[in-house]
Amino acid sequence: MPTQLPWHQIDTVLLDMDGTLIDLHFDSHLWQQLVPERYAERLELSLAEAKARIDTCYHAVSGTLDWYCVDYWSQTLGLDIRALKQEILEKIQWRPNAIPFLTELRAAGKQLVLFTNAHPASLSVKEARLGLASHLDLMVSTHELGWSKESQHCWQALAERLAFDPARTLFVDDSERILQAAADFGIGYQLAIQTPDSQQRPQQIIRFPAIHDYAELLPLSR
Repeated sequence: MPTQLPWHQIDTVLLDMDGTLIDLHFDSHLWQQLVPERYAERLELSLAEAKARIDTCYHAVSGTLDWYCVDYWSQTLGLDIRALKQEILEKIQWRPNAIPFLTELRAAGKQLVLFTNAHPASLSVKEARLGLASHLDLMVSTHELGWSKESQHCWQALAERLAFDPARTLFVDDSERILQAAADFGIGYQLAIQTPDSQQRPQQIIRFPAIHDYAELLPLSR
């Protein structure tokens, strides 16, 4: 699908964090490798058995705020998730050309809002590492709103908190399910990220325009 966007019709840009602005590799490594390893050690399980048990837990709350909640997983798995994050801080990295993209959006006068399902504890770790706030007008965690982005209640709550015209808003995310929720709410433009994790193969995006790299959109005036 073409990725050229009608920037003159867009006033606000809502941006997901993990897999959209930040390389998803940090979270993939944490949840798919480090957490199962430590869980296996704690319960004296094989790694395969640990992963199977954790996957069952993951699927049980997929798409809900609990899935994104550091405290929920610390309690459920008996692991200090905050401490585990501190062990792999070097993996927190911007996605390619994210900063030039944000810089051009700001120069063009767009309202820039980080809109993430990440728990505030996760957001604070990444803000401390990358200085996200300096590139944005506002950062909103859905945990402040009470629902995840998969829910229409979340979008309604955002509209009550943030002054924006949905029809003149672009939403960028790496999840088709969440992009569809945005479209259902009335967000005018959606853009998907095909390579949220730099260490994994690109994902197939069917329903929305998609990019591999923000360089594909630069300069905005092209």
